[in-house]
Amino acid sequence: MKKIINLITGLLVTILISPASAQDYSKYSEDALKKILKEIAVVESKVLMPMRDGIGLSSDIYRPKDAEGTVPTIFVRTPYNMNTLRGTTLRNTVEAVSRGYAYVLQNERGRYFSEGKFEILGYPRTDGYDALDWISGQSWSNSKVGTIGCSSTAEWQHGLAAMDHPAHAAMIPQASGAGIGRVGDFWEHGNWYTGGVQRILFFIWLYGVNNPLRAEIPAGLTPEMRTRISQYNDLSTNKPSIDWETQISHLPIQDLLTSMGEPEGTFEEFVSRTPASPGWFEGGLYHDNEPWGVPGLWFNSWYDVSIGPNMTLFNHARANGVDAEVRDNQYVVAAPNPHCRFASLGPDFVVGERNIGDTSFDVNGLVYDWFDKWLKGDEDAMDPETPHVQYYTMGSNIWQGDDQWPPVAAEQVKMYLTSDGNANSLYGDGKLSFNAPSGNGSDSYDYDPMIPVKTIGGGDCCNGGIVTAGAFDQRTIEARQDVLVYTSDPLDEPIEVTGFVDAILHVSSDAKDTDFAVKLVDVAPDGTAYIIDDTIFRARYREGYDKKVLMEKGEIYEIDMTPMTTSISFEKGHRIRVEVTSSNFPKFARNLNTGGNNYDESEGVIAHNTVHLSAEHPSYVVLPIVR
Repeated sequence: MKKIINLITGLLVTILISPASAQDYSKYSEDALKKILKEIAVVESKVLMPMRDGIGLSSDIYRPKDAEGTVPTIFVRTPYNMNTLRGTTLRNTVEAVSRGYAYVLQNERGRYFSEGKFEILGYPRTDGYDALDWISGQSWSNSKVGTIGCSSTAEWQHGLAAMDHPAHAAMIPQASGAGIGRVGDFWEHGNWYTGGVQRILFFIWLYGVNNPLRAEIPAGLTPEMRTRISQYNDLSTNKPSIDWETQISHLPIQDLLTSMGEPEGTFEEFVSRTPASPGWFEGGLYHDNEPWGVPGLWFNSWYDVSIGPNMTLFNHARANGVDAEVRDNQYVVAAPNPHCRFASLGPDFVVGERNIGDTSFDVNGLVYDWFDKWLKGDEDAMDPETPHVQYYTMGSNIWQGDDQWPPVAAEQVKMYLTSDGNANSLYGDGKLSFNAPSGNGSDSYDYDPMIPVKTIGGGDCCNGGIVTAGAFDQRTIEARQDVLVYTSDPLDEPIEVTGFVDAILHVSSDAKDTDFAVKLVDVAPDGTAYIIDDTIFRARYREGYDKKVLMEKGEIYEIDMTPMTTSISFEKGHRIRVEVTSSNFPKFARNLNTGGNNYDESEGVIAHNTVHLSAEHPSYVVLPIVR
């Protein structure tokens, strides 16, 4: 019986390692996957890949055991713990090797078993480049390398793409907004800002990732000894758990982490910067004055942190690639999931509180079609009719395709904020209309930074659990008097909004500086108000992020908000809603309204803010409507 079982197991492994078999490994247990990997892979563990300055980056290399000739490489580089293969990383490794790829996992400089000092994005232009030199120079390599990863495992790829390394044949950045510095209208600098307002997620993320007190092992150990150590000590950190719901309100912001006993690190360096500080242009971030040298397959999400910069960078790569081949080979998939949850797309997909239908998409199939084309030279691997832009339209709950973003058919249409002077709260008289105002309307509210409007849903991630991303009902927020609510009449027919959604406000305040926050909402017939997207802007930057221009009491200013980005069909009987207020906390840091630095202040003042709705000073949103 034992011989029969071994024979069956051997046959199963033989079938699984065939590149043409394209097995679905999602149903296999970890024990089964590890057994398969042992049968099909040559493994080199904890190899110190040399960088130009002598630092070694810890790398685990998995190669097809019985490969004939050289093989292409899929390269995954990350700041996160991958010491022990498990979960998705294990499945991805097995699949790549079974399809005939070498699979290289590497920790960034200063993380876990890699030497050197940590820096966000891990020196993509030098360490990333040197890694491609090393991989493409190995006897088993066919000199074609593809990069892939989600979140911080993707974001370093942008800076590397600017280098146009000859071995960098293709890339798949997924949910990679934190690798983007300045692109077009967006000066978010790795999600640190939206509209010049600091996003709080990175405050919390840095607590977990930036570890000045990290443990290290002695230099000069053999790979075998390094591997042995890794089997019982993965050099991971176990920092004290934090009640972020309470701690996130700490003022001044600059002491948020040190007040808990943390040593100073990256956070304290970044928190005092402005959007135009030179430091943002000296690290690993990609900026739109750089070249773009690599074909890209992008995966982005409507309910992620930086969908706007991601789609804008996709457009930038299509327009500014180093040659026609690069420009013509940029593709993007925009899905309705939160951050990095591409593998969970499927029937009855729920995002937040909303079921948005069957979102099924063959992510894995497209990934390997892409790599087979660029790394193996299989020109027929990817369907030539694949749209450059594939996006899921919520509401109508369908996948659509187009040759550009926004879609060719999108028409810019204004909807104006109107009222009889009392749009305060859901119970006010605010209206959203296609008709421009003819009178002299306005709405006012008091913004107290000590009682900010609470974040409920929307696009976010990586924030210690203080915000859950997705489509959540906003009515508890809309009940507040410091939230202006403007709602259309019920729609007689569906209206599809797909593209960048601009918001233009004319405002005044008695404060020297304050913020304005806008939210786009889909109101169902039963009144449920699902958030679609939101944005915010700091008034001091209305003339440019490289300037600080304070407000004067009684003066009216135009605020051109950072665009929102989505695809939503407001269905028949639904209503389109826009909210305006001055805070969205704890997603965004509060403006204390003093005109000062904010990050080093503990006391705020109440701002009396007005949104103007007149013919001379209208406030409106610009919707990309696909008719």
